[in-house]
Amino acid sequence: MRTFLLLALAIGVSGCHSSQVASDTDSIAPEKAAEPTSKVILRSEVNWEQLNPARGDNSPKAGTLWGDRIGPGPAGFLLKPVDGFKSPPHIHNIAYRGVVISGTIHNDEPNAEEMYMPTGSFWTQPAGGVHITAAKGSNPLAYIEIEDAFGVLPAEKMFHSEDKPINLDASNIVWIDQPGMPTSANGPKVAFLWGNPQDDQLNGTLVKLPNGFTGMMRSHGSTFRAVVIQGSPNHLLSGENDVKTLEPGSYFSSKGEAVHQVSCEVGEECIIYVRMEGKFDVVPAQPKK
Repeated sequence: MRTFLLLALAIGVSGCHSSQVASDTDSIAPEKAAEPTSKVILRSEVNWEQLNPARGDNSPKAGTLWGDRIGPGPAGFLLKPVDGFKSPPHIHNIAYRGVVISGTIHNDEPNAEEMYMPTGSFWTQPAGGVHITAAKGSNPLAYIEIEDAFGVLPAEKMFHSEDKPINLDASNIVWIDQPGMPTSANGPKVAFLWGNPQDDQLNGTLVKLPNGFTGMMRSHGSTFRAVVIQGSPNHLLSGENDVKTLEPGSYFSSKGEAVHQVSCEVGEECIIYVRMEGKFDVVPAQPKK
């Protein structure tokens, strides 16, 4: 049975420093952006393929957002199983991270007690570890992130990894104010998942925008990648005039210094997963006088 990790153990003491919850990130090399300066992919524009073609129609679907899922180097893709899906025991050749977008996802050892995680939950799966993945609910969907070519292999090919799996239910995520920004009860919040943005390392962070939020997400690093997990924020890249509404599973990115204008409708809260090298901040718009 996996250890049920509280994110408070990772960030509650430091207050302004992120903790690394997946030891495999120590060896991650800085990512080289080879894409256009900015990019937006709506979920409705995603091209779907079978995640494991060997299973035919029983395979979940995968939709690449960035990188090459089956080629060398890091990549991010959407995983779309059907309600009631349950994989056979299997392994992967590399470790991966996942964030639940809709429905509920269970990922654990074959004999572990079922723990279906809802929207906003985070998990990691080490390379070589035998596990099953299952899904329930309306339109199950998750974001998956890898650091190299991703493969599905039978359980007989299992091998040992020093990394430990993590299941972090959304109800156990601890949200804090952005380090260095004014404290605000109704302002944007962050939850550091892995890496250390304070040291300009590659890192992953959840950002929660309160309902009715209007403001900016400012990237100060080399590569900024964001996936909408909850809500449908409006997005506009500074210097452009094409406002897009991003339903959960949509993606936007930039490289170098960039400003993304975002807003959430009144009555809805938005959660966005951000992966980047370096720092970013979220700045609410100043109220009109």
